[in-house]
Amino acid sequence: MLAKLDPTLIKDLPPFSGMTLEQMTTLLAKATSLRADKGTHIFDMGEDARTFILLLDGYIRVVRTTANGEQVIARYIASGELFGLAEALGMTQYPASAVAAVDCVALSWPSDIWQATASAYPTFATNTYKTIGGRLQDAQDRLVEMATERVEQRVASAILNLVKRSGRQTDDGVLIDFPISRQDISEMTGTTLHTVSRLMSGWENDGLVKSGRQKITVIGSEGLTLIANKEGPPS
Repeated sequence: MLAKLDPTLIKDLPPFSGMTLEQMTTLLAKATSLRADKGTHIFDMGEDARTFILLLDGYIRVVRTTANGEQVIARYIASGELFGLAEALGMTQYPASAVAAVDCVALSWPSDIWQATASAYPTFATNTYKTIGGRLQDAQDRLVEMATERVEQRVASAILNLVKRSGRQTDDGVLIDFPISRQDISEMTGTTLHTVSRLMSGWENDGLVKSGRQKITVIGSEGLTLIANKEGPPS
């Protein structure tokens, strides 16, 4: 259990919005600390959903495996977000795998206390369902993008979304603040590594991005935004 964590340190995180410090203290007393090294599978798709988790520091890659064995990156979880919310969705198994993109620190609660927790702390439950609703909307938006947008639009949009969620200003531009490869981008956008590499190389020549080993820095966000918003037939 995690009795010594000062609730004032995390009271501003979205899941705890509107909760009193007393409520937070009671809820935190039921949590267990969790550390995961980069590359660790915190849980796997299809595994029994035993915990729900709050990420305190790091980034989590959420990965789904298709029927033919291909891996697709569904989204990234950033610090301050809940994940592993299968019980809140009425599911008994995790619908995707959670992999530490960097070294991570988190809190976990047993899934079997979710219903009691939601009843005892309706504000926490409301905040959680807002998170779930936002992710469902994101998933719907991605389906629309896949059906209506060209590949370069999808790739540009994906990079801009990552910058918005996890960008860090550097001397060169805005760095996506966790390791990410061109293969990761291809899995996020439903395209091939060859296509992503071709687009990224072209954008580097145009001075829009700079990429290295598992690093992507956006130099010209305005140019990428123009590409993301450019209309044309899907590809």
